[in-house]
Amino acid sequence: MEILKLKPVFKDYIWGGTRLKSDFGFESDLDKLAEGWMLSCHKDGKNIIENGEYKGKTLDEVIEEKGKEKVVGTRSLDFPYFPVLIKLIDAKDNLSIQVHPDNDYAQRVEGEFGKTEIWYVLDATDDAQLIYGFKNKISSEEFVDAIKNNTLTDVLNSVKVKKGDLLFIEAGTVHAIGKGTLVAEIQQNSNTTYRVYDYGRLGADGKPRELHIDKAVDVSKTEPPKYDIKPMGEPEKFNDYTKTLLTKCDLFTVNHYELNGKVTLEADEKSFNHVLVVDGAGTINDVDFKKGDSFYIPANYGKYEINGKCEIIVTNI
Repeated sequence: MEILKLKPVFKDYIWGGTRLKSDFGFESDLDKLAEGWMLSCHKDGKNIIENGEYKGKTLDEVIEEKGKEKVVGTRSLDFPYFPVLIKLIDAKDNLSIQVHPDNDYAQRVEGEFGKTEIWYVLDATDDAQLIYGFKNKISSEEFVDAIKNNTLTDVLNSVKVKKGDLLFIEAGTVHAIGKGTLVAEIQQNSNTTYRVYDYGRLGADGKPRELHIDKAVDVSKTEPPKYDIKPMGEPEKFNDYTKTLLTKCDLFTVNHYELNGKVTLEADEKSFNHVLVVDGAGTINDVDFKKGDSFYIPANYGKYEINGKCEIIVTNI
């Protein structure tokens, strides 16, 4: 199989901005582009292939046609669904304070899998902050009281962020992206979100957006986060590039590359590779790419070469 270029799926949530248009050159009739789904086989938004033999088909159609093991890899057999969903997120305003369930709860209550995710900060204003867990461990009863008394933000852990920061957000971690932040998100393939607090905003229908207090209390870990706000690995410098391990867990492995030259990567029989171009330009196996391009390299593809002056995020399972 060839390398597949994917067309993003855009979402126009009320907190979104215009940087996905101005900075990445994405074209859309939507006024706001809150999210670009760069790798998705989720029912709420599926990527269409833009090149080659499978042009016009969705990625999940190709997987079904060619076979999961061949296209996604042998590790995918551990998952009854396509394992990841990758987004670019532009927060012009604060996102709702929210939490995601784990697999057991989500399957029992929502009929889909839970959601553990990472945020890699691509850019942030000087005052940008994210909510990441709680300042101190509290009881579920204290959590409910804080929601009822409108003091929730007083007990949550708000952290200032900058370009290059990495947050690992396990299912059950209360969190929110703050205004002025541009994020790459790699997550489990799930769209289940429980809103805890939404700043009293109104939705497109003029009514307050729905909250999910009972479910949020059920699944939330009311304690400080376990992880530092930094990549898992230190930068490794090579002749033409610097490689940084962002995250390695049982769900996905994510690396960041800063290139000024070339790097040879490989998609073996175990897993596909996904390449997201977050800055610069270059070529992937002599095919030109620019900032915002998204490529799916099928499992079993073998070695491929990326050449250019660019930043890329490479994900596999």
